[in-house]
Amino acid sequence: MSRIEKAMERAAQIRQGAAAPPASQEQPYLRPIHTHPPPVTGTDLIVPSSPFLISMDDPYSPLSEEFRKLKTELIKLTKGATFNNTVQVTSAVPNEGKSLTALNLAISLAQEYDHTVLLIDADFRRPSIHSYLGIEQKIGFSDCLLGEAEIGEVIIPTGIGKLSVITAGRGVLNPPELFASQKTRELIADMKNRYHDRFIIFDSPPVLPFAEARTLANLVDGVLFVVKEQLASQKNVKEAISALKGCGLLGMVYNDAIVDRNDEKYTSYHRYGQIRR
Repeated sequence: MSRIEKAMERAAQIRQGAAAPPASQEQPYLRPIHTHPPPVTGTDLIVPSSPFLISMDDPYSPLSEEFRKLKTELIKLTKGATFNNTVQVTSAVPNEGKSLTALNLAISLAQEYDHTVLLIDADFRRPSIHSYLGIEQKIGFSDCLLGEAEIGEVIIPTGIGKLSVITAGRGVLNPPELFASQKTRELIADMKNRYHDRFIIFDSPPVLPFAEARTLANLVDGVLFVVKEQLASQKNVKEAISALKGCGLLGMVYNDAIVDRNDEKYTSYHRYGQIRR
């Protein structure tokens, strides 16, 4: 019997109460077993009905595979000597699919054994995370920035892997000023340190129309930039990237791309490209 087989047999005996490990005998190293957190039960269980949550509803589809590739690249770019765990997802203009990219990426990450994810809807102009997940919009991130709620009070467990979300919260009249405040800077720094072992993904407004996206980009570790084929112009993209100069731009997600318009087989497969730098 090999050493690994002996170690597995010994571990099984211990779990069954058949034997206890001798105190003086050095035990073989066993890798920890990662398990998902207890599922959310009862009335708190989130049962989203959106057809756009591909990473959850159709995990074996080619499109879900693209999100897994995206996730793999993100992990490579954010884990090194330190874990750069705060990531903003944005775009140049509206309707490029940034929110769905953020949500499907977060689900893909949270379905792994090793990654806990907190997804925050920081788009106060047009919040959408709550509607995709079927969550009632109550207190959320804006309430925390205004000092009217604590982060722990607004985190919502979803029951989707190890994913929790914070909705946008109540509407605010001055998002740029709110994001530029010292309170916001301190809160995001506190969240990074408090939840240092998990990804914190911010879905933000697009860069060109709204100033707060640029402010947030300077407060997080990295930015994923979403570009939808045939929507944002090259001028839009260049201007938005220029506005993010000096921020931790991780790369670009090319969305809704079609490689061969005459080949239906590959149409959905290339809807989300990997990160391009």
